Amino acid sequence: MHGGAVTLAKKYIEGQYRADLILATDMLDITTFLSLTRKCTSNIPVALYFHENQLTYPWSPDDRDIIHKRDHHYGFINYSSALTADALLFNSTYHKESFLGELTPFLKHFPDYNEIDTIDKIRKKSSTLYLGLDLSSFDKYKTDNEPVNKRSPLIVWNHRWEYDKNPQDFFRALYILEDKGLDFEVLILGENFRKRPKEFKEAKERLGKRVLQYGYAKSFADYASWLWKADILPVTSNQDFFGGSIIEAMYCNTYPLLPNRLAYPEHIPPKDYSDFFYNDFESLIEKLEGAIVNIDEIRNRQVNAYVKHYSWDYMAPLYDDAFNAMIITC
Repeated sequence: MHGGAVTLAKKYIEGQYRADLILATDMLDITTFLSLTRKCTSNIPVALYFHENQLTYPWSPDDRDIIHKRDHHYGFINYSSALTADALLFNSTYHKESFLGELTPFLKHFPDYNEIDTIDKIRKKSSTLYLGLDLSSFDKYKTDNEPVNKRSPLIVWNHRWEYDKNPQDFFRALYILEDKGLDFEVLILGENFRKRPKEFKEAKERLGKRVLQYGYAKSFADYASWLWKADILPVTSNQDFFGGSIIEAMYCNTYPLLPNRLAYPEHIPPKDYSDFFYNDFESLIEKLEGAIVNIDEIRNRQVNAYVKHYSWDYMAPLYDDAFNAMIITC
């Protein structure tokens, strides 16, 4: 979030671009970028897309920025960039409201000139624009040849291997069901960028032959094929501003069990909340056990219908309309 703005400003000037709209993510310091390119960007509207933010993202206690007391600085970059941009786009309404709601206590950290009134300016130019995903790329990996009713219920983890995804509760739930003698197998997919949480190594050892795949899939074809085979997706995350991996699994008709919080309620109609949402760890265990016992019913639910509209086939025109409106009005 520091040097990136300088590097991109240099590349923008060298490329002699003549843009109609500058679209950046929350990881770019817009104020620095625009100051370095002001001679050629002063009249160009700027849209800032928030995939995540540094105000409400749950920091790890082991993060070196916490240790060095730098955690407020990144939040201020988000704030100043939001104040500078002409339009702010969030990947979920939950994300938008959590960011805006945190601005007041964040600004009050500063001893004077808090500029609380700027929050209204930021809110007025904020809107939700859900992610577009290449969901149709999963279609060709769906197979109907395998006798589904002859295999064990297949539970999947397909998120990053990070503490904020709460692997501790995910695996704890599996251990409880294992102790109850329930029949199931497990896919432990997902990417690990840094230090691998100890829960994953422990799960591989403890669950043993139940684990059919451990670690990052070798190819997209492998990943997609596994998702089409998976039956149940228990989600225990403590942080998710949208949930791309969950949408991918649901598109492949994997039945989700979701905590009733974060961005997840935006993906399911309220009339169906009782089927997919749990309120605490005990209700997760109850719903997961019920899904395993009633696996034939679970496999017949067409949950992909809930998320098909996140496909680029549907979302691309919405993005086009949003960007065109910014070019015209800004």
